[in-house]
Amino acid sequence: MGAERSLDNIGLLAPLSADERAALAAGCRWLDLKAGDQVLNRDSESRDVYFVVDGAVQVVNYSLSGREIAYAVVRAGHYFGEIAAIDGKPRSASVVAIEKCHLAIMDRDVFNRLLHEHGELMATVLHKLTQIIRNCDERIMDLSTLGAVQRVYVELLRLAKPDPVTPGSWLIHPVPTQELIASHASTTRETVARVMGQLVKNGLAKRKGRNFYLLDRARLEEMAERLVASVE
Repeated sequence: MGAERSLDNIGLLAPLSADERAALAAGCRWLDLKAGDQVLNRDSESRDVYFVVDGAVQVVNYSLSGREIAYAVVRAGHYFGEIAAIDGKPRSASVVAIEKCHLAIMDRDVFNRLLHEHGELMATVLHKLTQIIRNCDERIMDLSTLGAVQRVYVELLRLAKPDPVTPGSWLIHPVPTQELIASHASTTRETVARVMGQLVKNGLAKRKGRNFYLLDRARLEEMAERLVASVE
């Protein structure tokens, strides 16, 4: 990984011709990282846009107490950094590689010119920004109204997809680490371990290898909606 300098797998750039993508790739800077490496810090002066050609990164922030709060995982074919590129203001979060990564870095002026010249790309970016706003609204509501245990329930419900094998069952595959779930739910790894263990013990979930099954989604949704005080 890292040898091929192509933007052909980047969804945002799909409307462009192969020659246009090749020209953009030639003008990018390229970066190879291993899991755990920091891609950029929220204090960075950079305003460039990053395209994930291979691998995956996590967008994170940190509370005053130092707790990591995960915003999103950006995987191959997607991009990040567009907010600072558009408004020219400081980064809103930090980014860390969670897998071995091959990244293309595009200058903000090139990115902004690209959006102005291609209306369909502008529309795609606007759609992504509106989705970020909606996700932030949901997270704010969760943090304002739910206790730690309920936030873990909500995060598990968000991660679960219908099990293609067993009707009525919901599957999380591959199940993220407890640290990652805790980061998204703004709680501790110990809380996540306790909640997942209790769900299994009560017959509401099952863990098998890298799979985590929700056996009674309706019941879990009901539990998540109970706005009772929870202890971290």
